[in-house]
Amino acid sequence: MKLRQSYYLEADVTKIARDLIGKALFTNFEGAVCGGIIIETEAYAGIRDKASHAYAGKRTLRTRVMYQSGGVAYVYLCYGIHSLFNIVTGPVEVPDAVLIRGILATHGLESIRQRLADTPFNNGFICGPGRVSKALRINKNHTGTDLAGELIWLEDTGLSIDHHKIMCTPRIGIAYAEEDAQLPYRFIISPQKAEDLMAN
Repeated sequence: MKLRQSYYLEADVTKIARDLIGKALFTNFEGAVCGGIIIETEAYAGIRDKASHAYAGKRTLRTRVMYQSGGVAYVYLCYGIHSLFNIVTGPVEVPDAVLIRGILATHGLESIRQRLADTPFNNGFICGPGRVSKALRINKNHTGTDLAGELIWLEDTGLSIDHHKIMCTPRIGIAYAEEDAQLPYRFIISPQKAEDLMAN
């Protein structure tokens, strides 16, 4: 069942980032439905978070989508190469977002293999936000996409995950954020535990 927009309006972005572990992310481009179980996320707490593109209320052509009501995509290029897929959360004018860093692919595996031909993935695990977007064919042109639509959407898989199995750590690659780089805003479930969940 697709997640409703109301799901994304939660005021605590870290709560959503944790809860997204075990949910499923899908895309449908040219009839190829691809996707999988989310196994790694990072929260970015809008204007109060030095790691956020919207820190201190910054608004640009790129970040204006972050100020929309939760439930749309925020996609940007990293180093001018990698498209990174984020989910805008919270009410309008609160520019929080969750970066999807890893999935366990379950649908469209052949299409995903073709898209990741230069970087094969093992046992369906796709780790790294740039690789997730490449596998699902998400690019910066999809920024602003309604996540309750037919191109990109999320579903409740019904998986029940013990929160004690979800690791909480500082985020990756954000040394520029000074003290905020140490915030425990990254959530991840180990590949072994993810496989155990899928087996049950």
